[in-house]
Amino acid sequence: MLNELMKKNTLKGGAFIVEDSNPEDIFIPEDLNEEQEMVRQMTKDFAQQVGARGGKIANQVQILDEAGELGLLGSHIPEEFGGMPLDTNTNTVVSEEIGRIPGGFTTTYAAHIGIGTLPILYFGTEEQKRKYLPKLATGELKAAYCLTEPSSGSDSLAAKTRADLSDDGRNYILNGQKMWISNAGFADIFVVFAKIEGAHFTGFIVERDSEGLSLGAEEEKLGIKGSSTRQVFFENVKVPVENLLGQKGKGHLIAFNILNVGRYKLGVMSMGGSKRCIDISVKYANDRVQFKTPISSFGAIQYKLAEQAIQTFALESASYRISNLMQEKKEALLAEGNTFTEAILKAAEEYAIECAMIKVSGSEIADYVIDEMVQIHGGYGFSEEYPAAGAYRDSRIGRIYEGTNEINRILTVSMLMKRAMKGAFDFAGPAWAIQKELASKSNEEELKGVYASEKKAVGDFKKIILMVAGAASKMQMEGKLNLKEEQEILMNVADIMIDTFNAESVLLRVEKLVEKDNKPQSQEIYEAILKTFITDATARIQKNATDALVSFSEGDLLKMLLVGLKRFTKYQPTNVKVARRKIAKALIEANEYCF
Repeated sequence: MLNELMKKNTLKGGAFIVEDSNPEDIFIPEDLNEEQEMVRQMTKDFAQQVGARGGKIANQVQILDEAGELGLLGSHIPEEFGGMPLDTNTNTVVSEEIGRIPGGFTTTYAAHIGIGTLPILYFGTEEQKRKYLPKLATGELKAAYCLTEPSSGSDSLAAKTRADLSDDGRNYILNGQKMWISNAGFADIFVVFAKIEGAHFTGFIVERDSEGLSLGAEEEKLGIKGSSTRQVFFENVKVPVENLLGQKGKGHLIAFNILNVGRYKLGVMSMGGSKRCIDISVKYANDRVQFKTPISSFGAIQYKLAEQAIQTFALESASYRISNLMQEKKEALLAEGNTFTEAILKAAEEYAIECAMIKVSGSEIADYVIDEMVQIHGGYGFSEEYPAAGAYRDSRIGRIYEGTNEINRILTVSMLMKRAMKGAFDFAGPAWAIQKELASKSNEEELKGVYASEKKAVGDFKKIILMVAGAASKMQMEGKLNLKEEQEILMNVADIMIDTFNAESVLLRVEKLVEKDNKPQSQEIYEAILKTFITDATARIQKNATDALVSFSEGDLLKMLLVGLKRFTKYQPTNVKVARRKIAKALIEANEYCF
């Protein structure tokens, strides 16, 4: 088994920039087996049954209990701790379908199974796991995660909540305040971060009935009104020393590693929500008649429907690609002798870059899809009697929690450079090769084969990352630039990375789909999605690269880099009007998202 896994060329985290993948190397939704499709249908039925109930705080406990009965709360937990573990790809299916539930239940669910439960699974002692995980898996216990404070949002290590050892050495005494705590109104278990003696950032498991623990009122939020969000106060709360989570002073390892999984799941649930909103958009456009014809027949509406689908298709392609990378890494780690917990933790850590990218991509694509859903509904989109208004309010939080999208963009690039410096993959060699290529004469190569232009475009996108990031890194090493103070440049590079990964994921999926499906009509739609996405991605990448280059270079260096950028953005644009109309036609005929 180990030999087979070692032979497989699984892409390392961040290495998509310097290595190419083949269609057979990736997993796509169309690869799901019969058992996985059965899990999808079960979860979809649950999501439909929950429906509008997910928008009321009073219903959250009951819905979590129902999810627990179906095994949806224990799908990450080993059987020995009362769970019903599923592979990573199947868990992705579950997250996608849960993402269709409106009103805030996705936040409740994610807070419980993810940031509420996983710290105990990953970092708890054997005794802690046996005490808490079985009941968390069934929903008998509900979990919350207490990290953010009024003075520490993105800078979580600036927390002021402190823990002091009692005189008898049996308890830690917690004092402080946490805010924006999801599930706080009904949670039984709180994973809390505090500084021991005001200095050592550490995790604790705190039970709800602890004396001195109190809650603020429910927050009046813009959206996700069905989720419980309260402040949590600790006034001389006694926490038994055996409830210290992980190691003293190592709370940052818990906080940061848990967020990798949380970010990935947020992106996937955003994708499920996007599909639901496309379904609503298409149905409304088909039913709404103006000037004696359905508005779905209008070009302006078809543009919106098609673009909703294109972006969601890209998000879906990237999501399942990342899912399978984590699954393969987990399998390899298990074969090497790692425990189940070690394997899933290390797999998520390996692909922290991709998890951050899918969080940014998923939340922003969902916002685009939902914004256009409101627009398609016109005035009705502004009415609470229709689903668009609620979805619009609910989606906005996605760009804020699990680390703001700005923080995640900066992390994407900083993690990439750290991995490269540690030798996880060769970045300097390919970056230097691009510099030499820029100094040589440009030779137009003849493109041959299916999707040859698209393959070259994706390869050129990678060269642009190497060119921009490589040049900026060189200037930093020469003392001419401090990238930590140049967040705009980091965000430019992150956006190029996101577009590149998504474009390659779409290309690989379409290549694999064409091999699986010989129906000409399907192939025509796939190609329309692919070519439209790469056409638009080329323009976005050119803009981001230009903005970055002029930010840190000038004179002859800038001229050379801009010439290189022009060389690497020569993808022949497609007739996007015709392509989008083909995509919209398929959606309109199916009356739902159908790709």
